[in-house]
Amino acid sequence: MAELRITGAPPPDERRRALRDALGELIPGWRPLAQNVLGADTRIDWVGRNGAGQCVIALVGRAGGDLALVAEGLAQRAWVAARVADWAQLAPDAGLSAGAEVGLVLLAPQFRPAAIAAARAAGGPAIQLALLRFVKNGSGIAPLIEAIGDEDDAGASVGAAGFRTGLTAADLDLTPEERAEFEERDRL
Repeated sequence: MAELRITGAPPPDERRRALRDALGELIPGWRPLAQNVLGADTRIDWVGRNGAGQCVIALVGRAGGDLALVAEGLAQRAWVAARVADWAQLAPDAGLSAGAEVGLVLLAPQFRPAAIAAARAAGGPAIQLALLRFVKNGSGIAPLIEAIGDEDDAGASVGAAGFRTGLTAADLDLTPEERAEFEERDRL
């Protein structure tokens, strides 16, 4: 069995190929329509639609560029929203719903609390954030995507953490004293 290990992001073309189908983990009914599309003033990694026909765009950011990614995503979403009705006419077989709002998925190696707060405070449909890492699995590289939940989601507050297990307090079966000890260490 091949050894799995976290690796750096591959070049953009290889990254887009790897993400083409993997975005279906985040977007129910994902159907990619175009990649590397010229948008407002930069390129949009993916334009596609979900199972309901809503246009969804996906942008991939770099480490440390999470706040800029949120701003770019909002600009690109507005740019795409002004064109969806035309695209639906030009390509009716794409199944785009001309009247639906544009969904936005942002992927990056890390999202700091300020970027998460900015994304949640933005108007329009909710922005979906996800941590993106790549795993070398022998001969190839595969994306490892972890959605960052809503504010009410227990795991959402750890979106800036460098490592996440997905375990909850119930999984760990900690006493209140043990949990308080760990929470105190996190504050330091």
